[in-house]
Amino acid sequence: MRPIADPKEETDILEKESELYEIILYNDHVNTFDHVIACLMLYCEHDMEQAQQCAWITHLKGRCSVKVGSYDDLTTPCSALLEQGLSAEIC
Repeated sequence: MRPIADPKEETDILEKESELYEIILYNDHVNTFDHVIACLMLYCEHDMEQAQQCAWITHLKGRCSVKVGSYDDLTTPCSALLEQGLSAEIC
């Protein structure tokens, strides 16, 4: 016999999923690829390959989502990226 799903529990899960935000990194003509990659590795916990891919996507498309999470979890890494001279925001 399968347990009956609680609609309240399903609503709570959906609400938690909808509370996700992302850090968007924007292209600029100031920072080098090496600097962007190093910042993504340090502050967004990317490995080298992921950081390189995000740097290229940002360069080619003008923007890239570099980290997803709750707003509170993203404020520190986004602030660190901004302090390093990168253009980023939480959306």
